[in-house]
Amino acid sequence: MARYTGPKCRYCRAEKTKLFLKGERCHTGKCPIAKKAGTPGKDPRARSKKMTDYGMQLREKQKLKRMYCMLEKQFKLTFDEAARVPGKTGENLIMLLERRLDNVVFRLHFANSRNQAAQLVNHGHVFVNGKRVDIPSYRVKVGDEVAIGPHGQKMIIIKENLKEFSKSGVAPWLSLDPDTMKGSFLAVPRRSDVSEVADIKEQLVVELYSR
Repeated sequence: MARYTGPKCRYCRAEKTKLFLKGERCHTGKCPIAKKAGTPGKDPRARSKKMTDYGMQLREKQKLKRMYCMLEKQFKLTFDEAARVPGKTGENLIMLLERRLDNVVFRLHFANSRNQAAQLVNHGHVFVNGKRVDIPSYRVKVGDEVAIGPHGQKMIIIKENLKEFSKSGVAPWLSLDPDTMKGSFLAVPRRSDVSEVADIKEQLVVELYSR
């Protein structure tokens, strides 16, 4: 499957906000946003032009797409599905993104980033309701149990990641038993529950795809 393998901090610099793509590094002074690094490829002395409506819509879409580590085609398919579901399309989109298996693995602290979570899923270390699932975009349902398999439970990196649970717990729509490395998806989160996307203006994404 195609995926972006370039420098991830470049994305955060382009969007001028933290997208939390590199795990613990994003919370340290090494983060380029913390160091107030400029936009990649742009002369910092150059005058910035006023952004057009299309430009603002595109930036919001890029932020959301990159935050969840998706490529354009996959993101557009998810948007199309959100548009078919009753309710506000923008809110439906975020709820569908939160139900991705790689996102749930990340939020359960089995991985320190969504990219790392996707890798764990691809390598067959994640089980849903007792069955191995190796598709990062798999849609988790309410009541599903997400667990790390026998081989994954021996991995030091997962054990290290789980230390974050004692510091910050898990999202209110999830539950986790760190000793058995098993978690549950208790409910589909509401838009207001997902603090990570608080600054995202998802209506601009809807407007972009409605052009």
